[in-house]
Amino acid sequence: MNSRIGVIGGGQLARMMIPAAVNLGLDLSVLAETEGSSARLAATAVGDYHDAETVLRFAETVDVITFDHEHVPEMILRQLVAAGHLVQPGPDALRFAQDKLEMRRRLGELGIPMPDWAAVTTEDELQDFIDDHNGEAVIKTARGGYDGKGVRLVRAAAEAADWFRVLNEDGNGGALLAEERVDFRRELAQLIARRPSGPSALWPVVETVQKGGVCSEVFAPAPGTNPRVLELAARIATTIADELGVTGVMAVELFETTDDRLLVNELAMRPHNSGHWSIDGSVTSQFEQHLRAVLDLPLGDTGVRAPHTVMVNVLGGPTEGEIVDQYPHALADQPGVKVHTYGKSPRPGRKVGHVTAFGDDLDDVVFRARAAAALLGSDL
Repeated sequence: MNSRIGVIGGGQLARMMIPAAVNLGLDLSVLAETEGSSARLAATAVGDYHDAETVLRFAETVDVITFDHEHVPEMILRQLVAAGHLVQPGPDALRFAQDKLEMRRRLGELGIPMPDWAAVTTEDELQDFIDDHNGEAVIKTARGGYDGKGVRLVRAAAEAADWFRVLNEDGNGGALLAEERVDFRRELAQLIARRPSGPSALWPVVETVQKGGVCSEVFAPAPGTNPRVLELAARIATTIADELGVTGVMAVELFETTDDRLLVNELAMRPHNSGHWSIDGSVTSQFEQHLRAVLDLPLGDTGVRAPHTVMVNVLGGPTEGEIVDQYPHALADQPGVKVHTYGKSPRPGRKVGHVTAFGDDLDDVVFRARAAAALLGSDL
């Protein structure tokens, strides 16, 4: 059996795969971007994932390649496949997580519900879209955006002039994604894991709360959700995973509208912030499940361990010292909360860790999770 897993990217997602790999007796190696990365405990190589030779050399040391992020160039992914390396998820699936315009086009072909959208290449095209959508639009860069980066709400095309200028600097042109501004009740996420041989497993639908464009809190399962919405979320995620040939964990970020419709916002083909609650709140965490899936092993139970689990991100961290310096007070005050840190230095708005609380009473669980995050120096 293949048991050596290589992860490209040394961030917190790779870091959280390490305990799962240890428990399963798997060898996990990481190609990190820099020394001292979050996943430094497993970083067997440091190099640029934009360099094909570096990535191919790393791939020679493992049985299967997977990812901490979706930013490895498609050309390099295809070189890996051509050289006979197992890549999970593969480039044919990852391209739809790497390029939002490609994602919108493919989901449209599949009949997946989405916000109204258009690819716009000029300010005039964007202004026409704005005029047709109540005088405003959400614009996104097709590639590279995350945690609120590469996203703007605009009411005039001139507000995107700098983005169009950057797109055209190389002379090849390009397009932005323009979307209608959705009047939604809340944001949900449906996580799914799928094996290369086809079987998949779904976690409960969760509610996500964003502040400043960054995920702040996750409620699992999403409180008070209509059974029809749960069924629709599962069907959407399963259809996308099967039709796109996704392997490993995929998160489908969703808008729940005021009339109980679901619209797909974003896709992530890797473990995702909306699934961090599963480390402590699910029988099988998203990180263990991802490793199982990319190795085509039987998937684990995704049931919950408690009626309510709440995850709160620790954003920024303490203004002085490191997050571990806050442990004596935080751990004493909230002994029932699980703390996960990412090995990062504090910085305003930066994800430096998360806390998870669980129990029978939602209000109590929320209070304990927020209290622990605040004591650890979260700035939201």
